[in-house]
Amino acid sequence: MASSDERITMLEELAAHQGRVIEELSTEVAEQWKVINEMRRKLERLTERLLDLEETNLEAPAITKPPHY
Repeated sequence: MASSDERITMLEELAAHQGRVIEELSTEVAEQWKVINEMRRKLERLTERLLDLEETNLEAPAITKPPHY
């Protein structure tokens, strides 16, 4: 069985490793949040453009006689 000093050293190493991993994950989550916000803004702009296009193109077509009449 490991001595108390060895066990403490192992626990300190583990805590340092976990701290680094948590920091890396936090950075990654922050970057992903930026990407999500950018995609949200783009989706909102595209939705607005689509709605504008639909409004301009949904006007009723002129009633004309078909070519066979």
